Amino acid sequence: MDERLVKYDDKMQKSLNNLYSEYNSIRAGRANPHVLDSVLVDYYGTPTPIQQVANVSVPEPRLIQIQPWEASMVKEIEKAIQTSDVGINPTNDGKVIRLVFPELTEERRKELAKDVKKKGENAKVAVRNIRRDANDSFKKLSKESDISEDDIKELEDKAQKLTDSYIKKIDEAVSDKTEEILKV
Repeated sequence: MDERLVKYDDKMQKSLNNLYSEYNSIRAGRANPHVLDSVLVDYYGTPTPIQQVANVSVPEPRLIQIQPWEASMVKEIEKAIQTSDVGINPTNDGKVIRLVFPELTEERRKELAKDVKKKGENAKVAVRNIRRDANDSFKKLSKESDISEDDIKELEDKAQKLTDSYIKKIDEAVSDKTEEILKV
């Protein structure tokens, strides 16, 4: 790959990775420990991810079990989950916190599918903006140096091919996540 395209490829990859992480936080009726990735617990005054203060497991398809390493953390973890946007009330028995995921309604599934498509569109826009930045930098390059118009055209074509490949990956991710959500 042309070294002038590498930084744009990296940026496009970051946009795709961001989309994947957004999709991981969408609950599709099944327990997914990634919904807790953005939840921070007050651990002796320091905001800390739940995974660093407790063992998070999925013993059943619609249940997440959180077992803190310190008994004193049960209340803190419970409070952090309640104030987060996870949308599930935790229950605890003094030692273990459980999150039971309700079965999604048809209406909620359709809402989530729309949200998935919207996030996919946003990722495509980000990738296209990166392509535009690349093309702008190539045009500047043609004014500043003695690079030929053909070379600029070739760079723009490569940027377009790169964009197309990322758009295809985004479409696949949207399709996979939508299918996962709509599956009963």
